[in-house]
Amino acid sequence: METQKLIIEAGRTERQYWRDLWKYRELFYFLAWRDILVRYKQTVIGMAWALIRPFLTMVVFTVVFGGLAKLPSPGNVPYPILVYSAMLPWQFFAGALTECSNSLISNANLLSKVYFPRLIVPTSAVIVSFVDFMISGMILLGLMAWYNFVPEWRILTLPLFILIAFAASMGVGLWLAALTVEYRDFRYIVPFIVQFGLYISPVGFSSTIVPPQWRLLYSLNPMVGVIDGFRWAILGGDSQIYLPGFALSLALVVLLLWSGIWYFRKMERTFADVI
Repeated sequence: METQKLIIEAGRTERQYWRDLWKYRELFYFLAWRDILVRYKQTVIGMAWALIRPFLTMVVFTVVFGGLAKLPSPGNVPYPILVYSAMLPWQFFAGALTECSNSLISNANLLSKVYFPRLIVPTSAVIVSFVDFMISGMILLGLMAWYNFVPEWRILTLPLFILIAFAASMGVGLWLAALTVEYRDFRYIVPFIVQFGLYISPVGFSSTIVPPQWRLLYSLNPMVGVIDGFRWAILGGDSQIYLPGFALSLALVVLLLWSGIWYFRKMERTFADVI
């Protein structure tokens, strides 16, 4: 049987890095599947937790914002669908940040002993959150069936906004993964970021209630554009995208992804020593 040899020489690792990502593609599957099994092992209802958490959050937000606060919903869209169409990308984003921030520390033994592109580790953590995202999507289908809500042609554009959500999750996740290795305090900061971000993002309400003079500033939160895009694709009808704000959010997502990769690659050579 022919064996493969790994030759490490000056400059070669940098040149071959992106090619190695494809070479080690099976490691994506291995790490993601392992994390999924560990997360739900010895739980009574297993992966049903991926359905229960966003569903209960949606119920609370519907009661508080739709029932008590009487916030408007565009057109005739049922408020639970309005909330859940934003809950999907937010849970994906929040889960990715949590998983990415601890991914390198959790795999410390692997990082110190085996060569592979370290970018695989946080990326596999995002994939785990994406699996939860796909499972949680079944609730949205159930809500649409319950309320006899039929999406329009815009639903065909949803993969584009999923891609943007993935890019936002990767960008911020790479920053947090590298920063958590360098500054362990970030393990305690990330839960605060996730909790704070939930309330400053238009999850329980429509972003249209934000005064027009503040809409562009509000779009400095990149998840505003992602959530508005999801709602535009899923809800259709009177749901609209504030184009200047969406363009700003999209530009920030691209910047976060590019800078996240740059900073992660910059710090990558020190991971084994710091961890």
